[in-house]
Amino acid sequence: MLLENLGILTGLLLLVIGADRFVLGAANIARGLGMPPLLIGLTIVSIATSAPEVLVGSVAALDGKLEIAIGNAIGSNIANIGLVLGLTVLIMPVKIASKTLRHEYSLMFIAAVVAIVLMLDYELSRMDSVILLVILAGFLYWIVRIAKQTPATDPLTSGFELELAQIMPVNKSLFFFLAGLILLLAGAELLVRCCVAVAQTYGISDLVIGLTIIAVGTSLPELAASLMSVLKKEVDIAVGNILGSNMFNMLAVIGIPALIQPSVFGGEVLLRDFPVMMAMTLLMGWMVFIRKPGQFDRIEGGVLLICFITYQYWLFAEPIS
Repeated sequence: MLLENLGILTGLLLLVIGADRFVLGAANIARGLGMPPLLIGLTIVSIATSAPEVLVGSVAALDGKLEIAIGNAIGSNIANIGLVLGLTVLIMPVKIASKTLRHEYSLMFIAAVVAIVLMLDYELSRMDSVILLVILAGFLYWIVRIAKQTPATDPLTSGFELELAQIMPVNKSLFFFLAGLILLLAGAELLVRCCVAVAQTYGISDLVIGLTIIAVGTSLPELAASLMSVLKKEVDIAVGNILGSNMFNMLAVIGIPALIQPSVFGGEVLLRDFPVMMAMTLLMGWMVFIRKPGQFDRIEGGVLLICFITYQYWLFAEPIS
């Protein structure tokens, strides 16, 4: 079991390092091709930061473990809101100024609702997968239109222009992109195999493994990016990365593995995990856009973090007992 535990840690490390290199390479390749910084941030960066979830889910699906992919998608959304956003705001209260984030939140919420509706029959078919991926393509088109209409004075625009001000040489960008992809693939394969072995040893379901260890692990790149953005006073980028990642989790991280290996899944997904994810999504929206529009204080961050910790305890308490 020691080897499996070391394998999990090594897999997580490969995912974190690989995601960082992959995002950096992808963003600079797009910048070198002349894409505007805001468009890169809202599309390329959001897609790239979800690469760990997509690859882990795909590897799990190839092994016939679709519930790991489902748990990873839902668990990552919960972790992004409760752990990543909660911990970030707890460390440093933030003030959000970009109006574009309202559009992103709406897309994220719609993506979650669509995923729930398609999964009401406790099955993910290839048709469900196609629907999710077609909606993803439509959302990307909508995001491109939003980016083109966003004024230069929007904080997201200035933030991404500052982040992508220096263009990396093409050769270096391609190297980072390919190296990051290889590390992500290796990390995903190692993480899934070792987590499945640990789950079988302790009698933990594939779904719970996906919702906990794998979800937290694949959310570490978002945590690192959010903390760095907040420390640089680029708060809107931090929140935007979370919203974009959550949208892709619902559409791509569920859609792509289901395309590889359609399957049925347990009822706890709809009775326990989706309600928790939707409750935290609505709670975040109420905090950001209604209670104190644009402001996030430490109390709110603490509440989100407590919700995340409580949910993790709930998941492990039942199998252990």
